Amino acid sequence: MNVCITYRSWFSVCVMLMTCWLVYACRSGWGTALQDMNSRYQDQAFEQEYHEAYPLVVNGQSVAVRRITVDSQSTIWIASAAGVFMKSAAQPNWVSLPFPTEQGPAYAVAVDQQSTVWLGMWNGLFRYRDQQLERLDGPVGPISELCAAPEGVYALGPAGVWLINKQGCQKKSYSLPRSIRRVISDRQGRLWVATDVGLYHIDDTQTRIFQRPDELLSASVRGIALDQQRNVWVGGLGGVTVLGQDKPMQTLEPKQGIPSSYVNCVSQAPDGRMWVGTDVGVVRYSPDGSHSLRFTRRWLLDDRVEDVAFDAQGTAWVATAGGVSAIRRRSMTLAQKQDYFYDVLMKRHIRLPWIAGQCRLKQPGDISTWEPDDDDNDGEYTGNYLAMEAFRYAATHDPDAKANAKKAFNFLKLLQEVTGTDGFFARTIVPANWTHVDDTNRTYTPQEQADELVKEPRFKPVEVRWRKSKDGKWLWKGDTSSDEVCGHMMGYYFYYELVADEAEKAVVRAHVARLVDHLIAHNFTLTDIDGKPTRWGVWSPDMLNRNPDWAPDRAQNSMELLAFLKLAYYMTGKPVYEQHYRNLIDKEGYLDNMARIKDQNPAWFIYFDVMLAAYVYPILVRCEQDPKLRAFYEAHMDQWLQQRKGDKNPLINFLYCYSRNKSVELASSVEFLVDTPLDLVNWTVDHTKREDVRIIRTPVLDEWQVSELPPASIRTVVRWDKNPWAAVNGTPDIEREPVFWLLPYWMGRYLKMIQ
Repeated sequence: MNVCITYRSWFSVCVMLMTCWLVYACRSGWGTALQDMNSRYQDQAFEQEYHEAYPLVVNGQSVAVRRITVDSQSTIWIASAAGVFMKSAAQPNWVSLPFPTEQGPAYAVAVDQQSTVWLGMWNGLFRYRDQQLERLDGPVGPISELCAAPEGVYALGPAGVWLINKQGCQKKSYSLPRSIRRVISDRQGRLWVATDVGLYHIDDTQTRIFQRPDELLSASVRGIALDQQRNVWVGGLGGVTVLGQDKPMQTLEPKQGIPSSYVNCVSQAPDGRMWVGTDVGVVRYSPDGSHSLRFTRRWLLDDRVEDVAFDAQGTAWVATAGGVSAIRRRSMTLAQKQDYFYDVLMKRHIRLPWIAGQCRLKQPGDISTWEPDDDDNDGEYTGNYLAMEAFRYAATHDPDAKANAKKAFNFLKLLQEVTGTDGFFARTIVPANWTHVDDTNRTYTPQEQADELVKEPRFKPVEVRWRKSKDGKWLWKGDTSSDEVCGHMMGYYFYYELVADEAEKAVVRAHVARLVDHLIAHNFTLTDIDGKPTRWGVWSPDMLNRNPDWAPDRAQNSMELLAFLKLAYYMTGKPVYEQHYRNLIDKEGYLDNMARIKDQNPAWFIYFDVMLAAYVYPILVRCEQDPKLRAFYEAHMDQWLQQRKGDKNPLINFLYCYSRNKSVELASSVEFLVDTPLDLVNWTVDHTKREDVRIIRTPVLDEWQVSELPPASIRTVVRWDKNPWAAVNGTPDIEREPVFWLLPYWMGRYLKMIQ
C-alpha cells in the first residue's frame, strides 16, 4: 500500500468532513454552531472571596489595629493603642485582655510553637498561657516587636533586644537602631530586622546592614517576610525589594502593581501568595507572577493596612486603621453564585407590583437596615430583569421564571396604563402612601429657569414629577427618558421571543404597537401629559437632523428609532411601521446617521450610550429580513464590538453572541462573572488614591478615568449604566440589584456557552 497516497486520501476526507461540519454549523443555529470547545465554559468550582468586618470600638471611638496574630485555636489577637484584645472563632466581638498593671498601649503580638501568646506592651513583655497572664522580668518596655524563632522568642524595643527560652531571659548585645519596625527569623539562628535606617541581618557574631540604593528601594523598611524560596521580601518607602542570597532580585513598585509607595507590611499566605499591605489596601502576588488588589470599604475597614495574619483555613486577618477585616474564601460554582444572587434579588430587590430595583440603606453599608427605593430607571432595569427571566426560562423551562417574567411585563405595561394617555409611560411608580420619594416635585423661579436654559438649551423645567393615578393607588413619575424606552423594548423583545405563548404575544404586540403609535402621532417624540416632549425622549428628524443642539444625539437616537419601528413591524406585520422605517432611511438618512456612531465626536460620547446601543442591536439584527439592511446592521455591530472589547462587559459580549450567532469573548465574560464580589453594597471606590494606575480623560472626556480597566472585584457595583473605567464612583447608602450579573449569566447558559 502506498502510505503517501493513503495519507493524502485521509487528509482529503478530513477536509471534506470539516467543510460539511462548518456549513451545517452555520445553518443549524446555536445547538450546533457552538460545538467548538473554545466557545464553551464548563462550570467548575472556584475560590470566591468575601469580606467580614470586625471593627475595634473603645469608648465609642474606632481604634486602629497595629498588629495581629492567630493562635492554634483560631483565636485572633490584636495589639492597639487601647491595649490587647482577643476574639475566638465563634465570637463576633472583641474582648479586652485584663492586665495586672495599668492599662496602656500595645505594640506587638506573637504566638510561639507551644501556642503561648506573647504581648509587647508599653511597660514590658507579657505572656498568656493556660489562661493566665503574666509579666516577664527582664525586658524593659516599651516592647515594640516580637519574633517567635526556633531558639526562643525575641522581644525588641528602644531599650534593647531579649531572647526568652528554656534557659531564661537573655539580653542581646546587638548593635541596632532603636527604630525597630518588624522582625522575622531566618530559621537559621539569625534575625532580619526592619528599621527606619535600613535592613539588618544579625546574630551574636555578625551584622549585615542593607542601606544603599543599589540594595533596597529605600532604607525606610517597614515589613519583611520570607517567600516559598526563602527569598526575603523587604517592604518600605517606595515599594518592595526581593532579596535572594543577600542580593536584590526584583523590585515591586507602582508600575508592578504596588498601589502606594507606603508599604507597611509583608506576609506569606499558606497558599504561597505574598500579601503586601500599603496605605491604599493590600496587594497579593502569586508565584505565577500575577497580582490582585483589595482595597476600599468593600474589602477593608480602612485602606491603611498595618499587618496580615492567616488562620488554618486560609482566611486572611487584616489589621487596618479602622479595625480588622477578614477576607475569607469559599468554594463556589457560577450556578451556586446564581442561587445566591437570585435569593438576594427576591429578598430585597423586588417591590410591588414587581419592580426590580435597588434598595436604600438607612445606615450606609448595613444591609439589615434596608428599605425599598424608587429610581428614575426602574422601568429600564426591570426591562433588564424581564430579559433575565426570559433567558432563565428559555434555558431551564422553569415555570417560576415564566411567572416572574409575566409579572415584570405586567408592571412595565402598567407604567403606560397608569398615565391614562395614548401611549406615554411613566419612569416608575410607588404606592400612594409612600412618604419619601427621590427627586420630589419642585418649582423653578424665572431666574432659575434662565440659568438652566443658559447651561443647557434643551433644558425642560419639570415642576410636577409625581402624580397620583386615577384609582388613587399609585404615584407615577413622568419626564420619561430615551433610555427607558430602549430598556423596555429590549425586555419586550426577549419576552416575546423566548417566553410568551400566543395569547401573551397578542398582549405584547398590542402594547408595543401602542407605544410606537404614540411616537408616530407625536412626530417621533415621547410626549408627556403637558403636551410637550420629555427632556430626552426625542427621535424626530426635525430635531435630530435640523436642530444643531441635537447633533450629539443624532447617531444614537436614529439607531434607536429604527429599532422601535422595526420591532413594531416584526411583531404586528402592519405596513405603517415599515413605511415610516423606510422613510426615515430613504429620505431622512437615519441609516447614514447611525453609520456615524463610530466617528462620534469624543465630546459627545457618554458610556451609557454603549448600553443603549446594546439594547437595540438584537432587534435590528434579528428582526430585519432585508439582506442588505441586515448585513449593514451586522457589520455595524461587528465594528461596535471591536471598539468595546476592552470593556470586558459580559452583557455586551453575550448580546453580540445572541445577535450574530457567534461565540466570542467568552473568557473575559466568565472572568467578570467569577470575579464579581458577593457584596452588592455600592461602596465608594476611589482609584485616584492608587499610584499603580494613571488618571486619564478617555474614553469619556467629561469624567476622570483610570488607564487600566479595574477588575470586577475592585469596581463599584455596576448596573452597566456606569462607566467601568471611572476613577471615582459609588454611594454606600444603596445596595444594587444583582440583575447586572444574572442577565449575562443566563444569556450564557441559554447560548450554551456556559455549561
